[in-house]
Amino acid sequence: MSSPHQAGSLPPASQKLARSLRPRHLSMIALGGAIGAGLLVASSTAIVTAGPAVILTYLLAGGVLVLVMRMLGEMSARTPETGSFSVYARRFIGPWAGFSVGWLYWWFWSVTVAIEATAAAQIVTAWLPALPQWLLALVFVLAFMGLNLLSVRSYGEAEFWFSSIKVGAIAVIIVVGVLALLGIIPSSTASWGNYSASGGFFPHGGGAVFAALLAVIFSMFGAEIATVAAGESSNPAVAVTKAVRSVMFRVLFFYVGSVAVTLLVIPWTAVTGGVSPFVTMFELLGIPWAGLVMNVVVLTALLSCLNASLYAASRMVFALAEQGDAPATFSQVSSTRAPQNAIVLSSLIGLASVLLNYFMPDQVFALLVNSTGGVGIFVWLIVAVSHLRSRRLLPARSEQSALYSPGWPWVNYLLISALVALLIYMGVTEAHRLEVLISLAVALTLSLIGFRVHTGGPESGIK
Repeated sequence: MSSPHQAGSLPPASQKLARSLRPRHLSMIALGGAIGAGLLVASSTAIVTAGPAVILTYLLAGGVLVLVMRMLGEMSARTPETGSFSVYARRFIGPWAGFSVGWLYWWFWSVTVAIEATAAAQIVTAWLPALPQWLLALVFVLAFMGLNLLSVRSYGEAEFWFSSIKVGAIAVIIVVGVLALLGIIPSSTASWGNYSASGGFFPHGGGAVFAALLAVIFSMFGAEIATVAAGESSNPAVAVTKAVRSVMFRVLFFYVGSVAVTLLVIPWTAVTGGVSPFVTMFELLGIPWAGLVMNVVVLTALLSCLNASLYAASRMVFALAEQGDAPATFSQVSSTRAPQNAIVLSSLIGLASVLLNYFMPDQVFALLVNSTGGVGIFVWLIVAVSHLRSRRLLPARSEQSALYSPGWPWVNYLLISALVALLIYMGVTEAHRLEVLISLAVALTLSLIGFRVHTGGPESGIK
């Protein structure tokens, strides 16, 4: 494929994406991508697996996220790109790497559109059982396709308010928990001894900390969307610096803080897998309407992630078209300077997946979901390798720079080793073996196609 823009030339202003995202948008986009149903509901599974020691699991996963975001943030602050790590992989590893990770990321978020829409529809049909679930899911996808087609500012505003609701809800959870611990809210279960009761801090042994790690890390995937969106802000370098700094500390605070406080208010044995631990906490505190309110928050989180998924998928295929790795039509923008064809393509994949979930939920849809299982780890691996190469290929940068990832290259090697170990663990764990094998097959297929398209092989994009 040839790039739609010849080397050395720039697209006319009318063919560029609008730069209308503000720093507050980017900060909330990063939080919105990382904080979703994985924390609000799926955290219960991690708690059941590890007990109070799940706090260490969240600290470990948060440490991995911080390292990835520092590396990605350093590259993005220097050269903000809509394609983010796909462009950096192309530049610092080789064209085949940019091709494969870009399409892999696009596939992940396109399928996630359907997953989030289906989950949101399940919540609504519990309230309105007369409405078909598949129809609601289709309506959600079409509604957010329309929102994204309006303008990037529409997406940014929607994500800002969606994320604000999630952040506000988690802040309330932490405040209520602290008040219960202080005795201001009466509670028969709140106790500083909950960490040592019912089997102690490690009721299932130290290995359970790592057994719960996969679910926790998966729940944090998505924070990198802020660097994808950086190219559409008025001052990309400044905006991405603020977004990366804020997400590193806020995600750690909200994830670790909310879980740590909740497990002080209620014993970990009161948590049921698949049921929000925060709903359990509110119910044991006698707070009315806790389940309904939390379902509304979870619905908001799912719609937020649907919105972010469609945005991330469309921007990635747009960037691939800009690099010549996708048909040039996907780099075209509308009168509002939104990548209309890229948005429609990503929406169609989501719509098709929703229909497959209706007609063949146990066959094709399950296969699609499994094909995305290891993608997050693959993407973070590419980020670590790209950053490793970037320091060797670009002029040295001062450690006093706004974003500088310390410990190069040993921290990169440590992160790469940890992520590879996670993939191996997935491969030998029965619950995750199928998804990692299918994800690996998809990744290898795309890599082979990338090698075929770029016959020069894995040479660096730096000339």
